[in-house]
Amino acid sequence: MKKYIRNLVVAGLTSSVAVLASTSAQAVEIEYWQYYFDARVDAMEQLIEGFEAENPGITVKMTHFPYADYRTKVSAAIPAGEGPDVVQLFYGWLNDYRAANLIQPLPEADFPASAIDEEFFPMVQAMKVDGQYFALPTAVRSLALFYNKRLFDEAGIESPPATLDELVETAKKLAKRDGAGNLTTAGITTGMNAQDHHWWREVLVRQFGGEAYQDDYKTVNYASDAGLAALNFYTSLEKEHGVSAFGFMDEPQAAFKAGRAGMHIDGSFRIGSLNKIRGLKWGVAELPAGPDGTKSNYSSYWVNAITTKAEGEKYDASIKFMKYITSDAAMQTWLDVVGELPAKPSVGLTDQNANNEVFGPFIRGLAYAHTTKFANESAQRQVLMDMVARTDIEGQDAKESLAQAAEAEQKILSEYYAK
Repeated sequence: MKKYIRNLVVAGLTSSVAVLASTSAQAVEIEYWQYYFDARVDAMEQLIEGFEAENPGITVKMTHFPYADYRTKVSAAIPAGEGPDVVQLFYGWLNDYRAANLIQPLPEADFPASAIDEEFFPMVQAMKVDGQYFALPTAVRSLALFYNKRLFDEAGIESPPATLDELVETAKKLAKRDGAGNLTTAGITTGMNAQDHHWWREVLVRQFGGEAYQDDYKTVNYASDAGLAALNFYTSLEKEHGVSAFGFMDEPQAAFKAGRAGMHIDGSFRIGSLNKIRGLKWGVAELPAGPDGTKSNYSSYWVNAITTKAEGEKYDASIKFMKYITSDAAMQTWLDVVGELPAKPSVGLTDQNANNEVFGPFIRGLAYAHTTKFANESAQRQVLMDMVARTDIEGQDAKESLAQAAEAEQKILSEYYAK
């Protein structure tokens, strides 16, 4: 009898071990990488939790790095067979990632190009090469004018500016200086190191009657009267009107977060982090119109792609994860947590979202936004940072600095497209 019972116990243990082994064999872990931005990390944690609940056999390990280190980490890990199975990248990096064999095309059966063309905002089609998509976004971005409600109330300003002229006059009322003449509160932030290089390229140059680029962004075109007018307007905020200072508190967004700036131009992705700042009362308005009433905006997006490291069961799991994080529900979560706009009009242009006092100005801005096609976004941003610095620090003539910038950026574009 004892022997019989012992055999049953052993058989039961063997069966349990077999079940555990089977479960373990079915479990798959994939890695997801993105750069560190607090609200984006929070949103992805929520999406991963939801995905794992729907897919109990798959776990997702998220890793994030500071923005400055991100591209280097990705480019080193994947060729070594390490790192992410699904990776986040800026839309302007697509060609670089393809050329380096870091990502693979999305399977047509799961991501049919015709359906994506129909369901997503048209700007997403830049992710399609030879009829096949390589990456998709959860969200897209545009710019808007953030304003500090407390500072507006103190200055007796009832509403945000609707035109560039009104922007200057409003900034004059908001700016504050100490007894020594040092700026203590900026009327409006400035800094090409943040989002102003986008505001200058795709908004100000257009509002003064030009286009920053031609030939599908292969040819620089801002060394023109319109470009000069746009540069003069931008630098006049410090030099002529004294409502800003380049480098004030190092980063423009830092000044606004600290309540030391009345206005600040930034992307919709800033909403999530601003919501965390206690005591900061802020609002959002569409970007001010140009001298003749012209409206313009800049739109961009980060995308997700399946890396060449993903194979076999990890590849299959990555496809499921990509479908989940580009779903309608995921886009609404991203909007609520981060503030970035849904990549599908069916989600973004609902009455509730389009008329929202915070999201609405960004969503409406998509209707007249332009998406710059970068060859090297960081290098092209540096060109404009140097352009302004030469006029500010070195006192170089604005027209000369503009021409120098155009020559430097054209060299970047020509070398890139020559390859």
